[in-house]
Amino acid sequence: MFYGGDYNPEQWPEEIWPEDVRLMQEAGVNLVSVGIFSWSRLEPTEGNFAFDWLDRVLDLLHRGGIDADLATATASPPPWLSHRHPEVLPVLADGVKLWPGSRQHYCPSSPVYRSAAGRLVEALSTHYANHPALKMWHIGNEYGCHVPACWCDVSAEAFRGWLRDRYSSIDGLNEAWGTDFWSQRYSSWEEILPPRRTPTWPNPSQQLDFMRFSSDALLECYEVEREVLKRATPEVPVTTNFMGFFKPLDYWKWAAREDVVSHDSYPDPADERSGMRAAMAGDLMRSLGRGRPWILMEQTTNRVNWRDVNVAKAPGQMRLWSFQAVARGADGVMFFQWRQARAGAEKHHSAMLPHGPVEMSPTWKEAVTLGRELAGLETVCGSRSTAEVAVLFDWESWWALELPSKPSNRVRQMDQVEAHYRALFEANVLVDFAHPGDDLSGYRLLLVPNLYLVGDEAAAAVVRAVESGATLVISFFSGIVDPAEHVRLGGYPQPFRSLLGLDVVDFHPLSDGEDVALQFADGAKGRGEIWSEDIHLSGAEVLATFSGSHLDGRPAVTRHRAGDGTAIYLATQPDPKTMARLLEMACASASIQASADAPDGVEAVRRTGGGKSFLFLLNHREAAVDVPISTAGVNLVDGSSVHPGLVHLGSRGVAVIREGW
Repeated sequence: MFYGGDYNPEQWPEEIWPEDVRLMQEAGVNLVSVGIFSWSRLEPTEGNFAFDWLDRVLDLLHRGGIDADLATATASPPPWLSHRHPEVLPVLADGVKLWPGSRQHYCPSSPVYRSAAGRLVEALSTHYANHPALKMWHIGNEYGCHVPACWCDVSAEAFRGWLRDRYSSIDGLNEAWGTDFWSQRYSSWEEILPPRRTPTWPNPSQQLDFMRFSSDALLECYEVEREVLKRATPEVPVTTNFMGFFKPLDYWKWAAREDVVSHDSYPDPADERSGMRAAMAGDLMRSLGRGRPWILMEQTTNRVNWRDVNVAKAPGQMRLWSFQAVARGADGVMFFQWRQARAGAEKHHSAMLPHGPVEMSPTWKEAVTLGRELAGLETVCGSRSTAEVAVLFDWESWWALELPSKPSNRVRQMDQVEAHYRALFEANVLVDFAHPGDDLSGYRLLLVPNLYLVGDEAAAAVVRAVESGATLVISFFSGIVDPAEHVRLGGYPQPFRSLLGLDVVDFHPLSDGEDVALQFADGAKGRGEIWSEDIHLSGAEVLATFSGSHLDGRPAVTRHRAGDGTAIYLATQPDPKTMARLLEMACASASIQASADAPDGVEAVRRTGGGKSFLFLLNHREAAVDVPISTAGVNLVDGSSVHPGLVHLGSRGVAVIREGW
């Protein structure tokens, strides 16, 4: 089990380094990310490398039994690069240039930046290929966090090249972009620009392609470095840290190019939804890695520095969320950062080692305790969490959905995902995320919170899964456009009409603050928000109708048998209680069971592997709670024996039960 954090020794006098290693040993640290923002130290002037200080750092770490996740240091170019080559600086859609003085100040398409980054990585990988401390390569850092796209002339030329590869001909592009609308038809590639600031809405197909291109451009930066590293050290795994549901980058594409998926998690302690959101991000990371264990690369021990109010984590919350990551598939727990910075923009961001004396710091004591507890989970490493439920999630559909000029701009991808996920999280039903075009045959229940854009193959995969026996719950405004962002003609939702046994005659979005009553056949009532629709049935049965609005008596929730499976359609966003009821019904239809029968506020997740089963119990409540279990075992957190009956969890307490003697 990896345990550690970002280590930035270049920010501190060398005489402090031995103390760092001694305290790392005390805390149980066995892996640190080194050199993430050290380019200006490693290459103080163009082409002149200074690795002597890093040699001493890595030697010291190795002698202390600590491995290095060695960074390529390319996330923040040194001042000399933009001074000598100002053309590397990124430009916004309105023409504003972003200057040095923070980080990520580079155009992703800049050949100058890519060449300089490749040269540095070549030198680093050659120099450290055989260093015994090298455990993993850390490429870049949080790609796209501050500059997810660039609209400069260099990017414009790269965008045109990307479009030539995609469409081959200018006629093909004109067709895909629907350029006869508003007289936008192009006669040559040179006329095409990125979607810069325009008098009103830019062409939506152009915007969508620019989002694809921008994600690909940053991935190309990553690939430049990855290829260098794989030539020099083919056996050393590579990673770059993801940021959960980060909209600008299509992580399905990115994860396929990583050996290990890693994640930066910064839930807000002041938000009661944070535990659910952190779990959801963990499920995404496990899914991006196709079930492989992942690493929680960054989190804070206590506070961040970048919110308007940076609320501290409650006692036990850091430990709770760390174990939550392990429960959902992580084989490593790390922090930003090891030693709290004295200077710079993140000096008020908490760290494992605080500004003050460690003996006075509750944060330090928690970090030491966590390191000791995680060391007892070695037998968990390599095991996996297996889900029979999948939420279909596609970045391209997300991008297209939230482009302007829709029936309602209140339909937001992540709001829809959370509305579906939360009910299953609270019911302790484990969820994977899957791309719509994946092989879905391993899932009994499929959830589609929104799939506004869908290709023919992906639509067919959904239909095939249902007809083969899966239960589907799909929500409104799905299957509306194709990958070119053209409306699918023939009735909404065109690719799923037969599957659902209905036609959507028209959309009736709800205004801000408006909701609509729902009436179920068994007399139950609920409320719908955001959206409503006029539905014509063609085989589906009605589970609930709209009540009291101009759609009074019209279908709101339907069910339709398709082949060996069942498709449930939601024509509105049900209130949380109603959503939970509907998903409970869907789980019953698909024979889905919870990981454990646990009280409200207790998260239960199971990992299995090597003939062993590990039940994680996580109490998100401030009050202590007793959790019923049916299988004896050992609590790996404290080594105690556990017998059938009740397991006691204190406030934000955790247990990891290796089931069976």
